[in-house]
Amino acid sequence: MKRLAIAALALAFAVPAVAEVAVGKPAPDFTLTDTAGKQVKLSDQKGKFVVLEWVNPECPYVQKHYNSANMPNLQKEFAAKNVAWLAINSTREGHSEFKSPADMNAWMRKTGGAPSATLLDRDSKVGRLYGAVTTPHMYVIDPKGTLVYVGAIDDKRSTRLEDVKTAKNYVRVALGETMSGKQVSQASTTPYGCTVKY
Repeated sequence: MKRLAIAALALAFAVPAVAEVAVGKPAPDFTLTDTAGKQVKLSDQKGKFVVLEWVNPECPYVQKHYNSANMPNLQKEFAAKNVAWLAINSTREGHSEFKSPADMNAWMRKTGGAPSATLLDRDSKVGRLYGAVTTPHMYVIDPKGTLVYVGAIDDKRSTRLEDVKTAKNYVRVALGETMSGKQVSQASTTPYGCTVKY
């Protein structure tokens, strides 16, 4: 019995602590390299509203939001309001769907994507830290660094481009409310899409 207790204690200390990612809590800091080779640190965006968007060009759900211009239009709309939009690809290096910086740049250009930065999470550490489970998976952070929205981009869980027109866009609503000083009315939703390729 004593050996079991010691083993359990050893295991508890062996598992690294993971920050709890939840609405109302501080967004964990991270540093990733963008497709231009520049390091981008989340904490450097403090004082701005920030959107984190998990992306994978191979995912039909991501394709829906880019090919319909929904995601690029959102990125441009909020860039004009000084929102930092970070698109993160957490597909692990070595996976068949992994994209090089050049691949990601070419795809963003082709689809009209306009995030503030496209970041490669080659070892999937940041995706795991945030608990990102789908592409897309969206997070909105306020200027104090607090998470105010986590979940799906909208309420139409499909790959049909035409559904974008009639969808309630949770990210636009969350940004609109929090930027107006209001509490986000629907701060957490269930994300949908393809699984992140860890």
